[in-house]
Amino acid sequence: MFLTPDNLQALWLTFQVAALTTLILLLLGTPLAWWLARSRAWIAKPVGALVSLPLVLPPSVLGFYLLVGLGPNGPVGQWMLALGLPTLPFTFAGLVVASVFYSLPFMVQPILNSMQALGERPLEVAASLRASPLDRFFSVVLPMCKPGIVTGCIMSFAHTVGEFGVVLMIGGNIPGVTRVVSVQIFDHVEALEYADAHRLSAVMLVFAFAVLLTLQLYNARQTKQQRP
Repeated sequence: MFLTPDNLQALWLTFQVAALTTLILLLLGTPLAWWLARSRAWIAKPVGALVSLPLVLPPSVLGFYLLVGLGPNGPVGQWMLALGLPTLPFTFAGLVVASVFYSLPFMVQPILNSMQALGERPLEVAASLRASPLDRFFSVVLPMCKPGIVTGCIMSFAHTVGEFGVVLMIGGNIPGVTRVVSVQIFDHVEALEYADAHRLSAVMLVFAFAVLLTLQLYNARQTKQQRP
């Protein structure tokens, strides 16, 4: 068998985390990007910097603070315990929460760029036709920003699949629960199981290439369609 059952389990878990993370980021990141694109409030700049922080912050640092904050002694962990809920570290839900924080800029930034490039004219035309702000958002903004939204979804999914430091800090290494592909490859290398590490790494290499190629072809198609 090309991949062992443990490797297949890690792949399935990874894609589950990535799919759920991408869906959450789409729902949260789209209105956040719109607010960042339109807001003139002073707080928009600090919020924008905070959203982009995972791009420059070491994953282990982000994972450490998430572990502290979500743990039983952290503010979120204590609040959850007070409600009778289990804490998030070393759980599937904890992986998803950590992934949402870590991949947030990969969803928000492409959408934000598309919304900033939209300009005022389409919205003014829609307003002159008596479209409400909500109608303008769904009938004008989202369709015209589709390339940015698609790019954000693809990049968020791929980035979540490839993360290591954050998921290791917040999720640990529990088979079938938090052991994702990157951790599985690390385990194979530590155990000197290079053949298994090669096979799983090859799958991820092909996946990463396919994602980037798909994104290149999609962007090229969108550029061609926009030409007069």
